[in-house]
Amino acid sequence: MTKEIYNAIERYMLGIMDDSAHDCQHVYRVLYNALEIAKAEPAVDYDILISACLLHDIGRPDQVADPSLCHAEVGSEKAYRFLLGLGMTEAFASQVRHCILTHRFRKNLLPQTIEARILFDADKLDVTGAIGIARTLLFKGTVTEPLYRLLPDGTISDGTHDIGHSFFREYKFKLEKLYDRFLTQKGAELAKERQAIAKAYYESLYREVNEGYTAGQEALTAYLEETL
Repeated sequence: MTKEIYNAIERYMLGIMDDSAHDCQHVYRVLYNALEIAKAEPAVDYDILISACLLHDIGRPDQVADPSLCHAEVGSEKAYRFLLGLGMTEAFASQVRHCILTHRFRKNLLPQTIEARILFDADKLDVTGAIGIARTLLFKGTVTEPLYRLLPDGTISDGTHDIGHSFFREYKFKLEKLYDRFLTQKGAELAKERQAIAKAYYESLYREVNEGYTAGQEALTAYLEETL
């Protein structure tokens, strides 16, 4: 890949990525994660990998505008057409398209090439550890979803039984379960290093809000009973 081609791909990405949780910095973190994982893998085509990393989320604005769309499907086709327009070969554009199409976790569409598996892991790494917690909270605030919800008995749900969306539900149903889904050994190792940080944050947050809520409810009930 020439510097001119890299710059053209980067400029195209920068003109698209403005989502707070999926901005250009997310793209760069995924790229740097991918380069770290690639060091442990043989026969990686770095041109395909770098192109796929830079373009993997370009379908995000389309999905935001129309939630029925899948950003991986839309983005893979946009990337394919863009790369052909740059003069890249059909074979190259097709490989990048596959990487982008399969970077979102779906059981019926798994990454088949080493570049696609690296992108998959690199993207998932950005949802692990402290950065994963921060990005999830940022996204939840953007879509005005709460930190937690109450159970029918009035206690705070830990997310396990939430019907509506919340940060605690996102942690229990997605973030907590990420760590056994990595496809490369290096990706799994990097994720494992971050797992304890995310777990400690979630447990601390749940404990703080639950203890404060319980104590506050008890104090309020006692006060009201005394004054009635």
